[in-house]
Amino acid sequence: MGPVPQRRRWRELRASGDVIVQRSKGDLYALDLSDAVWLSAPGSTAEDRFGIAKLPGGAVALRNPADSHGTVLRYTAAEWEAFERGVRDGEFGPTT
Repeated sequence: MGPVPQRRRWRELRASGDVIVQRSKGDLYALDLSDAVWLSAPGSTAEDRFGIAKLPGGAVALRNPADSHGTVLRYTAAEWEAFERGVRDGEFGPTT
């Protein structure tokens, strides 16, 4: 397979009338995260939390702080926004 054309690698999202350029998943996984600033919740052990780093275009990287050289998942801005909405709307809460 040849290289992906530029028009397929970038998508535009329209949110609140603003155009947001979003990186494709391939572009996100190609980013060097060696200088990323990782944030996590204080007051718990590294095994009990996760770390996030903000990436260009509103994307987010997610990892286990207990294994800083382990797998890093990367989410587009749209995926992360959908996750945040789900948390706010209670989609991930306990079922009764």
